[in-house]
Amino acid sequence: MLIGLLTAVAASICYGTGSVLQAVGSRKSARREAAAGQVTEHGGPSLSSTAKAAMTWEFVVGTILDFVGFGLGALAARMLPLFLSQTVISANLVITAVLSVRLLGIRLTRAEWTSIGVVCSALVLLASAAGPEGSGHTPVSTHWWLLAIALLLMVGGTVVVRLLGARAAILAGLLSGLGFGALGVGVRVLNGVDPFDLGVLLADPVLYAILVAGVGGMYLHTVALQIGSVNGATAALVVGETVLPGMIGVWWLGDASRPGFAWLAVAGFLLAVAGAVAVAWFGAPEDGPGDAPGGTPGAEPAAREDAPEPVRLG
Repeated sequence: MLIGLLTAVAASICYGTGSVLQAVGSRKSARREAAAGQVTEHGGPSLSSTAKAAMTWEFVVGTILDFVGFGLGALAARMLPLFLSQTVISANLVITAVLSVRLLGIRLTRAEWTSIGVVCSALVLLASAAGPEGSGHTPVSTHWWLLAIALLLMVGGTVVVRLLGARAAILAGLLSGLGFGALGVGVRVLNGVDPFDLGVLLADPVLYAILVAGVGGMYLHTVALQIGSVNGATAALVVGETVLPGMIGVWWLGDASRPGFAWLAVAGFLLAVAGAVAVAWFGAPEDGPGDAPGGTPGAEPAAREDAPEPVRLG
């Protein structure tokens, strides 16, 4: 249990740091492309803008950290109940928020710090209540269902987000979170891992569901970072990758809390989700990205020198 927790915490740090670095690279590219008029008719980033964002050094380093985080998260998902591993990994929201202060010039309000404190407290409750993880053995038919759902979420979600344009930041974050949640479930049930069997691994539809969910989730997260609040998008991602996988782990895979501690696990889980939603709510910009001065998607609002209160996140 302890090794699994440490692995999940390390994955969280990698993901949180990577998100902020990706936001830095994404927003630099978004500003350049918007200045050149390279946005869609709905105000969202063009495919060219998203591709160029992925070529900035900040985004590259952030992506490397994401891959490291993925490996650590996959290991944690096989050692811990999903409601615990996914929630601890989702605490990268805290890392994202703190680093945003330094790298993006964002100042957090008291409400945001309080929300972050709620998330941290909830993780302590969850870690205290978690019991053994389930077996992860499932029928092959459910593996095909997971692949179909991953395709529907990522392909359909990408089309909807592009149609909505600059209004789709939170939706893009939520869909990316659902993709990463499907990835976590897939890692848990993937055949051919223990014991390792390459033939069984390549024949399992879950392997391809993991690839679809991972790539699609990464793309949608990049779009969310370009057009919205970095902490708001990350909080929506947290909800997506935590709630559904946690429920699937309990109802489908046999995850459980310690005897007599079910109430504590439920309380910790609900507090963690509520804290993440609160960060998204308090961190949302008052104006949409397209309303920023100059119409630049993803631009941070400038703080007035005489402003009595700190500016809001994003």
